[in-house]
Amino acid sequence: MVEITFVRHGQAQTGAPDEHSYDHLSDLGRQQADWLGQYMAECGHGFDHVISGTLNRQRDTAQIVAGHLGLDVSQDARLNEMDYFGLSNSLKETHALDIPDSRETFVAHVPQVLSAWQQGQIHSHLERFDQFQTRVHEMIAVSEDLGGRVMLVTSGGVISMAMRLLLQFEVQVHANILLQIFNTSIHRYVKTDGMLALETFNAVPHLDLPSRQEARTRI
Repeated sequence: MVEITFVRHGQAQTGAPDEHSYDHLSDLGRQQADWLGQYMAECGHGFDHVISGTLNRQRDTAQIVAGHLGLDVSQDARLNEMDYFGLSNSLKETHALDIPDSRETFVAHVPQVLSAWQQGQIHSHLERFDQFQTRVHEMIAVSEDLGGRVMLVTSGGVISMAMRLLLQFEVQVHANILLQIFNTSIHRYVKTDGMLALETFNAVPHLDLPSRQEARTRI
């Protein structure tokens, strides 16, 4: 049996001007992760492996969730998010594309960034689109080889890229999906007839209570 569950990290430091400032869970982000861990423990859905990226927000989310399940967390940098700040700064310098300062401008910005990135229109020192795609593909293969139930705690860009690879859609759809991913959301694939099939997308059952619905965040 192979089951791969991607979990997005809790809310980070929204509005931060750079990756270093952004890469820390907010108080709400910690609460989201705690609620998710409680939910998973209460519903009895176990895991054989928990792997997070090495970024603070990913690692800390994984530790909080796994703490409720009595599991250890290993880390793999291939689950780290794409360098969105670097990509944004590159496009600002080369294409005069302003860095977004609101949800509305961010929605317009994401597809422009992904499209330019795929076309190679970024600074050469940054990770290429195909390199990012390759490492996400490698983590899917690692999870399949491990077998059992695997939780991968990562970021929205990795989750949407995994979906792009497994469901084979274009960059515009990739961007649209990325924009919809909730913090601490669950995305699950189950191997059926030799193929990974999407079972769950963007689920936040731990935030379904009326008192928690305002805790649903995307940025």
